[in-house]
Amino acid sequence: MLNVAIYGMGNWGSRLIESVQGKSSKIRFACGITRDPAAHRGAADQYGMALTSHYADALRDPKIDAVLIATPHSLHCQHIVEAARAGKHVFAEKPITLTAATARQAVEATQTAGVTLGLGFNRRYAPAFVEMKRRIQAGEIGELLHIEGQHSGPSGYKLKHNWRATRAESPAGSMSPRGIHTLDSMINLGGLVTEVYAHSARRKLQAPIDMDDTTSMLLKFSSGITGYFGTIFVTGELWRVHAFGTHGWIEMRGDTELITRGLDGNPERIELPAVDKERAELEAFADAVAARQPYMVPPDQAVNGIAVIEAIVASQETGKVITLA
Repeated sequence: MLNVAIYGMGNWGSRLIESVQGKSSKIRFACGITRDPAAHRGAADQYGMALTSHYADALRDPKIDAVLIATPHSLHCQHIVEAARAGKHVFAEKPITLTAATARQAVEATQTAGVTLGLGFNRRYAPAFVEMKRRIQAGEIGELLHIEGQHSGPSGYKLKHNWRATRAESPAGSMSPRGIHTLDSMINLGGLVTEVYAHSARRKLQAPIDMDDTTSMLLKFSSGITGYFGTIFVTGELWRVHAFGTHGWIEMRGDTELITRGLDGNPERIELPAVDKERAELEAFADAVAARQPYMVPPDQAVNGIAVIEAIVASQETGKVITLA
């Protein structure tokens, strides 16, 4: 059983706790780290967790095997490095950090310490994506040529004036809260992104919310595959990845729906049973720690995703195609 301390007990932290506590034989949350322990006392009692307001307490505790980081994005690098130096395995919510340089620093800290780094891309465990990737790797749509992605919804209308609703913590519009998930799916399928050309603007959100709400980009991958992607924070819900190959195409819409079409005939719709993605990713992290094997999200892909976000901002500011190193 992997004993984990979670740093950040907001809405998403609570969801992660609920997904495994008392349900999993592989992982449990033993401690919560929060600035206001009194505000989370009820949840801690419900889930049998200790509480502390000091990160260092959890890092010194020999009964804590790993730390889950669900703090503001700009603090991730510092918290990952501190955990690694304390010999704790780390599971970091996306985005890993806000710059490629700090993402590399965080990755290097875990590698130097010899601890496992997990990354919170829960949609890699969506049944539709798992089946989509299997079919592509099996050659069902032939050679992969092009990938389209969309990850949009109305969350922007629900933003409050806090750290999430700032340009500093959420560059490139809804890429940090939404779009980075689908970008990760596209990188997983197409390889690392090498070129980005983007537009990003605040079309609807009003002050004091200071972030873009409409972002789109053209992508080129190291494999030569092309792509385009959009994320909008002020529209109806849509999450899709659409891959085109020389023998046909396959599209996923949400967690459980696939549509595929060959060169002839009608589209085929495939419905898959739902799973708890959060439990799946956390148990996979526990498995990786136990087996002393890398987590399923390669660090170079995680760093590449952050480099793309930086490139979106740079492309919007310059009006130029940005080439990634």
